[in-house]
Amino acid sequence: MEISEKLLCLFSTEVSEEEDRYVIEVPRQEVETGDIDAGDVYRVALISRDEATEDASSSASQPQTAPSEPQPPVDVDETRYVEIEDIGKQGDGIARVERGYVIIVPGAEVGERVKVEITEVKSNFAVGEIIEDTF
Repeated sequence: MEISEKLLCLFSTEVSEEEDRYVIEVPRQEVETGDIDAGDVYRVALISRDEATEDASSSASQPQTAPSEPQPPVDVDETRYVEIEDIGKQGDGIARVERGYVIIVPGAEVGERVKVEITEVKSNFAVGEIIEDTF
């Protein structure tokens, strides 16, 4: 199965019936981590449980992770060229890479393009240290 690089989040949920419509609930953490925003419109793809099970069994030799927790797209000591898009609550620069994954860059300003070395990786964000100003 091919998955778009525009994928913002991935989770499992049930489809429930409410009066004259069907509802899919988005886990709170998907909104709180900044991947998606309440009130915005998104395209939704539904994958049957059977197909997901087949995919899991065909890749049984690979390490398995929960579908709601995709692996971070960066690793510690990796270098990345990023553009600072926002400033966080504590004044640090915020850059976004694949799937909206956040890299916090202390000392960076909005609009700066910098080369960073990833110093810390968490499931929903990473921290990068500037190693080269503007590129």
